[in-house]
Order: sequence, then C-alpha cells, then structure tokens
Amino acid sequence: MLKALSDWFHLARLGAVMIRHDVILPAEYRTRAPLALKWMGTILRIANPKGRNVRSGQTLASELETMGPAWIKLGQLLATRPDIIGVTAARDLSRLKDRLPPFSQSLADATLKAEFGAQSATLFADLGAPIAAASIAQVHKLETLSGTYAVKILRPGVERMMDRELRALRRLARLASDKGSKTVRRLEPEAFVETMAQSLTNELDLRFEAGAASEFRDIAALDGFVSVPKVDWTRTSRRVLTTEWVDARSLTDPRALDGVNRQDLANRMTRGFLACALDHGFFHADMHEGNIMVSPEGELTLIDFGIMGRIGMNERRFLAEILHGFLQRDYRRVAEVHFEAGYVPANRSLGDFAQALRSVGEPIFGQEASNVSMGRVLIQLLDITEQFGMRLRPELILLQKTMVQVEGVSRSIDPDHNIWTAAQPIVARWTRREFGPEGLARTIKEASLAAVRAVSLLPSLVDRLHPPKLPEEGPKAQKSDLARTRRPSRLVWAIIGAAALWASAHTVQTITLEGAMMRWVSSHLIDPWRAFSD
Repeated sequence: MLKALSDWFHLARLGAVMIRHDVILPAEYRTRAPLALKWMGTILRIANPKGRNVRSGQTLASELETMGPAWIKLGQLLATRPDIIGVTAARDLSRLKDRLPPFSQSLADATLKAEFGAQSATLFADLGAPIAAASIAQVHKLETLSGTYAVKILRPGVERMMDRELRALRRLARLASDKGSKTVRRLEPEAFVETMAQSLTNELDLRFEAGAASEFRDIAALDGFVSVPKVDWTRTSRRVLTTEWVDARSLTDPRALDGVNRQDLANRMTRGFLACALDHGFFHADMHEGNIMVSPEGELTLIDFGIMGRIGMNERRFLAEILHGFLQRDYRRVAEVHFEAGYVPANRSLGDFAQALRSVGEPIFGQEASNVSMGRVLIQLLDITEQFGMRLRPELILLQKTMVQVEGVSRSIDPDHNIWTAAQPIVARWTRREFGPEGLARTIKEASLAAVRAVSLLPSLVDRLHPPKLPEEGPKAQKSDLARTRRPSRLVWAIIGAAALWASAHTVQTITLEGAMMRWVSSHLIDPWRAFSD
C-alpha cells in the first residue's frame, strides 16, 4: 500500500512538471490537447512563482534532476531535439548530459575500496577529482606510469532510485493498458516500459558496459566513422569502469566544433550509426552530446556504452528497405514493407497507406533541414499510425529512439544536415551485399543447414511416436522383437522420405526465390545505383 502511494505521488509530481513546462509536445499539438489539460497547464504555470523569472528549460532541468536518473534520461533525449522543443529549452536541458552535481571524492574512494579491496590504493593511487557527472555515474581522470585513463564510478544508491522509478512506471503502464483509451493501448505501454527498463537496468552493471564497449570497438573499427576507447579490464568491476583517456572535447563544450568540418562530422555521425546497426545489428543507443567526443582533428569518439541496442536480420532488412524506399521516393514499396512485416494490419488499404507516406515524404524531400519542422512531421506520423491501426513494436523502440537522437545531434552539428543524403551510401552498400551473390550463397547455405538439422531430429521424433514395448517372454517373442528392431516401420520410412523431399524442395525453392529476388534487385536497385555512381 505504501509503495503504491509513493509511486502515484511520484507520477503525479512528474505529470505536474511536464504539464507546467509544456515542452514535451510540439507547439502544433497543443491546439489538440483537451481543454482540461490546457487549463491545468496554465494554472500550474501561474502557481509556479519560480518559473516567472527564469526560462522554462532551466526549471525543467532542475526538477528532472531532483526526480531521479530515469527522468534525467528523458531530459537528455529532449535536449537533442531543439527543432521540437526550441533552441533555448534544449540548451538549458543540455546540462543534464554531463554537468550534474558530482558526489564526493570520499564516496568515490569508498566505492573503489569496496570493489577492489586493498588493491584500490595501488590501482587508483592518483585518481583526480570528478570531471563530469551524469545521472548514473561520474567520471574521474587517472594518471599512471602506464598511461592516462577515464574512471567511471556509479553513483551510490543509484540502483535503489532506479528501481523505485521503474516500479512507478510499470504501475502506470499497467493502468494505461487496462483502462487507457484505444490509442494508448495501441502504443503497448507495458512493452515500451519493459524494453526501456531492461536497457536501464543493464546500465547499472559496468561489467556489461565494458563488454559492450569492447565489442563495439571491434565493430566500429571496420569502417572508421567513429572510434571507441579501449577497456582496462584490470581496473573494471561491477561499479567501476576504466577505459583509456580520450584527448577530445565533449559536444556539450561550445568549443568542441571550432575549426572542424561540420558537414563531414554530421555525415560520419549518421553513417557510423547506420553502418553498425545495419551491418552488425548492434548500435549505441544513448547518443546524446555528452557521450560524443570530438578531437581537434575532427575524429569522433563515442563513450558510455551502458545502453546498447540489438536488432535481428528481419529488423535490419526492414530498416534498409524503408530508408531505400524513401531515398528513391518509392512510397508504395515502403508501404509494402510495412505490410509484409506485419506493422500495418492486413485489412488496411495498401494504396491509402502509400499515399499517406507520400504526404510525409514529398514536403521534406530536397528541402534544407533548417526549413523542415520536425514537430509537424512527428504529429503527422502519429496521425498516420492511429489512422492505420499501427501498433508499437517493442523490438524497434531503442532503434527509433536512437534515430531521433542521431538526427537531432547531427543537425545540431550541421543545421543543414540531410539524413537521407548521409544514409544513401550505407544503405546502398548493405543492399548490394545482402541481395548480391554473397547474400544469395549465405541464404542457400542457411536453408540447407536448417534442412539437415530437421532431418537429424527425426530419430528422436520416431522414438516419441513409437516408444519401445516391453519384451515378451520366450525365444519366439525375442526373435520377433529383434526383427522389429532391425526393420524400420513404414511410418519411419514415410517420415524420412518426406523430410528428404522437404529439404530438397526447400533448397530449390530458396534458390528459385533468391534468383527472382536477384533479378528484381539487379534491375531495380543495383543497376540504377551503378549508373548513378558512374
């Protein structure tokens, strides 16, 4: 009972903050808000004397800071979208990225001792004062004879705070699923909260983050769009993560972009994200400015790998086809991909959905990014999802959230950044590889292996269908049992024959389908792209 009261008090406080500041939704949406919500926002703003003399973004940042790490993450996401909440509000919220109040050096030393015991005095002998502090942890600089390192230490008690916030969110999601409107239920609130909760919970064990950083470092090095610092495993534990020092400035530093080619930097930002997501299904899912470093030479380095995203091949194909369709202005194909993936109910009109997508794409195609209102685009997309009964897809939540972040950060680097132009070479490369001869050979191999595995399971299947009988007494019975053991039944031969037939047919079908796909891809994708490149 007490936990429930605490949760609802916490949620009511958050709701009052969001309504009072009126910065979560684009200005275009405010005219659609219910009258009661508009009046509540007006009353709360008037009743907040502190907010009359300071900017809304400043008070929102202060209130989110006191509410806990989950809400600070929300503020960090909003800060990457000045085109939605306004430049001033985004600038005010940007301090939530890496300029929160640090905890004391004595608490940091106590954490190190608890994690490393007596060795902490040797391993972290010259640990400096905190240089950056965020919602989950803070970073110290460590200089040793072997090199310079960045030491990340979790905030004391952060697990308890996160657990309380997630508990309240789960309670709200359950209520929304049971009592919410049809539109709210369509957004799958419980699935949304669980997906975000899983990623936030993983962030509280820095050993997981170290593993993600090490894996992502290997992946990022293949293209070189971004770099990742090396993990020092000797100085890493559940609550402490140590990596090599990066001699660069965070994008939150106004001087970080001095003398840097902004257009090239923004393009590498977008391409680095897409290359990792499409080619490897693994991406950095917390790409706000506080986690992005820029060297004087313009090299991009990513830090903080607590929240990472993974997507399977089906989701990667979906993403690539969507991007390619919009690049080619082939709205019907984009619509078909949505229907094929089951993201739009089959009883809706394919033509109408393609028409709706065209109404989104055409007004922004070829426009300078600074002339496009992302607020209007988002509202139109929300209208389309409601009109066509589209449901939220939990497996794409982190991907969609990160794409919003990446575009926002890229546009803050270069106001004229065009995400479609930046994405084109990465999408074309992925399409050529996956639908080309290499992809065809891989598909045939996977289909053949699947058939072999299916056949290998037949003996156990037969055993379950025909369990051995207890032997009868006498020599005649023993001879009869032996004969039955040596002679497979007709059912066994029938199953083996069907499996072999299925395996060959499946492989032939795969080759036939892939051949047809190759011909279509060659005529529609590869040949036009080669002509364009030439």
